[in-house]
Amino acid sequence: MIVHSSKYKCTECGKNFATKQNLTVHRLIHSGEELFECTVCGKRFAQSGHLTAHGSIHSEEKPYKCHMCDKAFSQSVHLNIHMRVHTKEKPYKCQICDQAFRYSTNLNIHMNVHMNTRISKYKCSECGKSFTTNRALSLHRRIHSGEKPFECSVCGKRFRRGGGFLQHSRIHSGEKPYKCHMCDKAFSQPGYLSKHMRVHTGDKPYKCHMCDKAFTHSGNLNKHMRAHSGDKPYKCHVCDKAFTYSGNLNVHMRVHSGDKPYKCSLCSKSFRQSSNLQTHEHQVHSYRRPYECPFCGKMFKMNSDLQKHVRIHTDAKPHSCRHCSERFTWSNQLKQHLLQSHNEGTWLTCNICQKRFVISGNLKVHIRRHEGVKPHVCCECPMRFCTERDLKRHLQVHSDVKGFGCGFCNRSFKQKISVVKHAKTCPSRLSFSDIMLTST
Repeated sequence: MIVHSSKYKCTECGKNFATKQNLTVHRLIHSGEELFECTVCGKRFAQSGHLTAHGSIHSEEKPYKCHMCDKAFSQSVHLNIHMRVHTKEKPYKCQICDQAFRYSTNLNIHMNVHMNTRISKYKCSECGKSFTTNRALSLHRRIHSGEKPFECSVCGKRFRRGGGFLQHSRIHSGEKPYKCHMCDKAFSQPGYLSKHMRVHTGDKPYKCHMCDKAFTHSGNLNKHMRAHSGDKPYKCHVCDKAFTYSGNLNVHMRVHSGDKPYKCSLCSKSFRQSSNLQTHEHQVHSYRRPYECPFCGKMFKMNSDLQKHVRIHTDAKPHSCRHCSERFTWSNQLKQHLLQSHNEGTWLTCNICQKRFVISGNLKVHIRRHEGVKPHVCCECPMRFCTERDLKRHLQVHSDVKGFGCGFCNRSFKQKISVVKHAKTCPSRLSFSDIMLTST
């Protein structure tokens, strides 16, 4: 058997070639020269073969079909790569550790883990970063020089790399060439498709080493880790508050700016958060009460309100004092106990009459009464009320429902206070009292 000698050696990486022409073509990788340009999108390549392969991207013809699914490809090499999804073949093996990969790009990314074991002889004079090839160094230098040779003809945005330009161009064209074979979704970038596939596979490769939680994306894991570290990198420049997530800081900034972008379409109220608007619409404007008490049949708008109400029937007292054995049904009862019995906490004092309150909401309502503010308007008449509770009580006047009955006679009333007044002069009650007196 004749063995051809590889007498042409690359001085950059040590690779050997059988012919001088092959060595010359190979050297373009190190020089960063890209002589072959695509006439459709402007992308450049170091070798003509790469340009030819790239040209099929712009052609709609896809003659190479997968016999295991409905996917089709413009090049046979792409079909061969795709088949690894079905065969589970991982031909690209790391020479340093035992890991294997389906695609060469994944292996290249993985090799960064072992970067300290590789020879990086191309050093950047600006920042000292080292690279294994002159081409990688040339591309890196554009960060310092600000050079962006790839310009978008639609919006004028410029890019350092052709790959970034190509991905950007799909924003304008709407092209989404990367299709999920399990659903109808398509993506403009292969990375987006890879992340999406985890929805179908249930794969959560990013695991927290401090608890059992796992995540689909690395970004979600990074955010979760702040729960363990207590890290709050997002700081308010107006006050000293710091936040774990940027979204929380954005919401907080509205406290300083006074911005309330979420407006109720039924009244003039506006809110800092969309969740507060939704709660307001449900509690104030909705008449739906889907939550029913299993003990008395009373209906509630919120499940949380139902859970609190049930304590009346069960005599549950979930709020316990940490200083003594006392327990309470409501949190405000515990707060008041802590203030009165253990001098813990701070009273909220009215600056007009010095009356003290445990709950800030009660103080706000109290101050409204001083100021004569009545934000709750009756939809049936011009009357206005200080609290929602007062309005509800008043609405019974307009209703035909008489939900309060006298225990001595058959009369019923719209309001509870009417029953109390009636009871004082109810003939049946008085005659009942006379019978009781004579019997004694």
